[in-house]
Amino acid sequence: MLGVSEDLPLLDDLMPWSVAPLRLGRGWVVAPDARTLRTRWDLLLRSEGAERERLFEPSRSRALSSSVAALPGRTGVTGALARERGACPDPVRVQYGPFDEQWLIPDQRLIDAARPELWRVADERQLFVVEQGYVPAGADDALTVSAVLPDGRSPAGRPGRIRPLYRRPGALEPNLAPGLPAFLSTAYGSVVTAPDVLAWAVAAARPGAAGYVVPLPRDPQLWAAGVELGRRLTALMTRGAREGGKPRLPGGRRPYVRAALPARPLELRYDAADEVLYVGEVGRISPVPPAAWEFQAGGVRVLAWWFQRRTEPAEPGTLAAVGPADWPQEWTSDLLELITVLALLGELRPQRAELTDAVTTPLTRGELRAAGVLPVPDAARRPASVLDHHEEGPGGQFALI
Repeated sequence: MLGVSEDLPLLDDLMPWSVAPLRLGRGWVVAPDARTLRTRWDLLLRSEGAERERLFEPSRSRALSSSVAALPGRTGVTGALARERGACPDPVRVQYGPFDEQWLIPDQRLIDAARPELWRVADERQLFVVEQGYVPAGADDALTVSAVLPDGRSPAGRPGRIRPLYRRPGALEPNLAPGLPAFLSTAYGSVVTAPDVLAWAVAAARPGAAGYVVPLPRDPQLWAAGVELGRRLTALMTRGAREGGKPRLPGGRRPYVRAALPARPLELRYDAADEVLYVGEVGRISPVPPAAWEFQAGGVRVLAWWFQRRTEPAEPGTLAAVGPADWPQEWTSDLLELITVLALLGELRPQRAELTDAVTTPLTRGELRAAGVLPVPDAARRPASVLDHHEEGPGGQFALI
C-alpha cells in the first residue's frame, strides 16, 4: 500500500472551500420523522414565559429574544421566538451524522450555528463531501457524500469539515483548485470534471497527519477505474439521489421483514449464522449480510448507532423526549434501505484497497505547484460572495450578501 507522504496532495488542496459542521445547540430541533418536529414546535408555542424558555433550552448564541436572519431560501422566520405564533417551518431532510438521514426545522432562531453559506448552495444538483472528525484504523469510510445538507459531525461528536462540490447553486463554479481540471485533463488525455475529482477522492482518499491525502495516479486507465468506483460509492452513499436510482441487492439477497417489528423495540441483535437482525424481542429482518452489520463509521457500528438514536430515552419533560408512541413504518423502510446501502458499500471495500495499492507513483504537490495549480488562491477558500437573490435579515429586512 502507498505510504502517506508529505508531498502528496490533500483534499484541502483539491477542494479548497470547506465549512465547519453545523452546531445545533439543542437536540430537539432534529428528529427521525417530520411529524415529531411539528408536535414539538406546537408544544413550544403553546407554552408561555418561563416554561417556553425552559423548553427552548437557551444558549449563549440563541435565546427566545434572539432576532436573526432567515436561512437562505426561507422567509418569515426572523422575529423573536418569544412572540412567535405561526406554524412550524416545513422540516427539511438532513444527514445527521454519517448514513443517518433525519429531519430538521430550518429556522436559524433555533440553531446556534446553521452555516448559511451551505444553505445558499444546497440544491438538487449539489453534493457535500464530509470529512469524518474521527477515523480509527480500519474504518470503512473516511469520507462520506451526502445529497442533502449534512451536519458534519461524527458519531464520536468530533467536528470534521464539509466541502460542497459547487460554490454556487445550479452546479456552477466547481469547488476545485483553479487550474486543476485542465491539469488533470492533460495528464489523463480526457476531460476531467468536478464530479470526477469528487469520485476519485471518495474512492482513494485516506486520513493523514495533515489532513485527508488524495493520491493522484499517473496512469489514465487507473484514473478511469477509480472514478468509476467512486461514482458507485457516491451513488450508494447518496441513496441514488443524483444518479443510479435506489440501491438494490439482488432478489435473493434483499432484506425483508420476516416478523413484524414491535411497537416499541428496546434492543437490536444480530445472528451472523442465519444473517438475521432481531429488532426487539419478536421483530426479524433477513437476510442481513455480515458486511452491513459490521459496517462502521467514526468508530461505531452504524446499524446499532442508528437504532440507538431512535430508541434511547431522552430527559423526561423536554421537547427531545417527545416522539412517536409506536415505531413508525417509515423507520422500517429507512432501516431496510440502510441495510442495503451498507451491504453494498461493504462489498466494494476490496476494490478500494486494490485501488490504493495500485497507485505506486502518484503525482506530487511539487508537480501541482510547478503547473500553477498550487498554492490555492485565498479567494478559492472562501464562499462565493455575490448571489442573484435576496435574503431576509433580522426583523424582515433584506440582507445584502
